[in-house]
Amino acid sequence: MSGTTTAAAALRRRAAGAGANRWVVLVVLCASLLLVAVDATVLHVAVPAVTEDLRPGAVELLWIVDAYPLVCASLLILFGTLGDRVGRRRVLLLGYTLFGVASGMAALADSAHTLILARALLGVGGAMIMPATLSILRQVFPDRRERALAIGIWSAVAAVGAAVGPLVGGFLLEHFWWGSVFLVNIPLMLVSLPVGRLLLPESKGAGDGPWDVTGALMAAGALFSLVLGVKRLGGGESVTGLWTVLPLLLGAGLLTVFVRRQRRRAHPLVDLRMFARPAFSTSVGCIVLAMLALVGLELIAAQYLQLVLGLSPLETGLRLVPLTVAAMAAGLAGARMLRRFGPRRMVCTGFCLTAGAVVLLTAMGGQDNAPLLLAGFVLLGFGLETTLFGAYESMLSEAPPDQAGGAAAIGETSYQLGAGIGIALLGSVMNAAYAPGVSGVPGVPPTASAAAGHSLGEAHEVAAQLGGPAGDALRHAARQAFVHGLHVTLLVSAGLLLLGAAMALRLPRAMQCEAAAVEVPAPRGAVESRVSV
Repeated sequence: MSGTTTAAAALRRRAAGAGANRWVVLVVLCASLLLVAVDATVLHVAVPAVTEDLRPGAVELLWIVDAYPLVCASLLILFGTLGDRVGRRRVLLLGYTLFGVASGMAALADSAHTLILARALLGVGGAMIMPATLSILRQVFPDRRERALAIGIWSAVAAVGAAVGPLVGGFLLEHFWWGSVFLVNIPLMLVSLPVGRLLLPESKGAGDGPWDVTGALMAAGALFSLVLGVKRLGGGESVTGLWTVLPLLLGAGLLTVFVRRQRRRAHPLVDLRMFARPAFSTSVGCIVLAMLALVGLELIAAQYLQLVLGLSPLETGLRLVPLTVAAMAAGLAGARMLRRFGPRRMVCTGFCLTAGAVVLLTAMGGQDNAPLLLAGFVLLGFGLETTLFGAYESMLSEAPPDQAGGAAAIGETSYQLGAGIGIALLGSVMNAAYAPGVSGVPGVPPTASAAAGHSLGEAHEVAAQLGGPAGDALRHAARQAFVHGLHVTLLVSAGLLLLGAAMALRLPRAMQCEAAAVEVPAPRGAVESRVSV
């Protein structure tokens, strides 16, 4: 019976790649990813316009921004494993539909609550799309060498999307109202649906046993609670606060029960035996550490460029462009580097390059040094993308093809958790190093110093209210304190990156290539046999 099941699974995998030219499929998948990546950052520049129009309260504004990443991160495992059961293309196309509907709802929202609901629905659509793109890619590129090139292109597109989001949002806001940043998704979805239905092949996992609905909901609740708690920490909430501790404890408890449940089940939702493979578990850990460093540093770098060096938002965005370009270059060169150096040396070198870039950036001071920033950001972008490429490729290659959706969901969840932990951890280190520098400034009242100790942005506001010599003294002290805090944060980040380099030594030394892929013909009669959505 097991031989029959294995043969049937092999036939399904072969059929998954036989319906469409795999490089055309890659283009469609990258277009999907680009849309989701842009939408994750496009709202950032629209927040002031949304605030002025809808007048949300402080809590409502927080949920407008956070609803999308919170919901998306919590549902990745649910929809990734569902795709393995009912069909990855089916889940992807449903994600397209929901994403388009939610975009129209967000664009026309006339209240903060409606916009929060629309952003949450966008998160549901994103959670359907993101793991499906990686799992379909895993199926249509059975040859590891070709798959490495495909993942490099995929990751380069992700880097472009994250950088383009604020630029697209800024352009639209200059010419239209804030809802246009969501409305632009609709025509893209209207094109993606028929193109995806026509060109994308359907694929499933083995589908043995019933789908664990209870386990899927448990995983969603655990991840939602954990990400919410981490985001509250990143927002400056006390680690002992009830609404910070409660989500973290609830998430940890649900995750523990979920793991025990999966180990007991004959047909688990997520096969935890994948984590027993050193390459898989190490790759997941490397993704978390790489994102932890990237997101925290990008957040702090944006504040440094604007509030210390006094650059405009556009100038700040332009200064960060080399980071994105370097990341794109690393993604496109990743397949060749992986073949030549192997996963271990590639990921380890990526971490070391990033750590070197971080240490180099500690030379930043209160004055602008454009060549230093350029060199640091180029090394940072290239090193981090090299790390993420090698980790993602190793993780997907170690996962069984029948569980590609679950593996992709684990990778994307690690990405989201690493980003949240990075903001919380590095933000806390920054605040701890910054706050003492603005206390006891001569001529500044203690209440003003306390208010300025929360962040550099608040210090500037307090200094503007004080005015005169006291305001100038506070502003100068706050900038110096921020630069000192930045240096401490960079050194902590460098230590974490070196820890990642040591962790990467568990990865395989050489790239183990699989059977060569068969040339895939363009779709012709295969369309009629596909499962309809």
